[in-house]
Amino acid sequence: MDITGRIAVVALIVGSLSTGASAIDRSEVPAPRATGPQEVTVVAVMLDPATQQPAIVLEGKRDKRQVAMSIGMAEATGIAVQLQGITPPRPLTHDLFLTMFGRLHVELTRVVVHDFRDNIFFATVHLTANGTAMTLDARPSDAIALALRAKVPVLVEDRVFERGGAPETPGRKPSV
Repeated sequence: MDITGRIAVVALIVGSLSTGASAIDRSEVPAPRATGPQEVTVVAVMLDPATQQPAIVLEGKRDKRQVAMSIGMAEATGIAVQLQGITPPRPLTHDLFLTMFGRLHVELTRVVVHDFRDNIFFATVHLTANGTAMTLDARPSDAIALALRAKVPVLVEDRVFERGGAPETPGRKPSV
């Protein structure tokens, strides 16, 4: 077959693929599942009925998976106050930190809940200072309280959703 014949065959194949005449119907092939951290919304701060501990429920914006974390009373108050738009008469600890960040020209860019091991959640706070990025280890509850005040994204890694489970998981008492 000469070069003109080969080009004609390639053109026929490309033409048939673009008009939907391929052997595989692409509409039946599911799109690959997005992976990696996804942004979440804080959907509830509540008392866990089983443990009577404050808990926070996070929901993924991408796939609506949820994860619940037991948190301390002070952190629950700090998160709930922010979610309800209440301004306390004196700054709470998280307000103080953001004021210090501002005065020191440090910017909070995002918070990532990155792991769940031995019934403990782990998070990092991502900051920028003088053009230099840095991360700090943090309790997720403190990190989330800061992120809500700074209006920056809270991200949760897929493995946290998978290991942490949904809020309805009985008998689990994770802590942060």
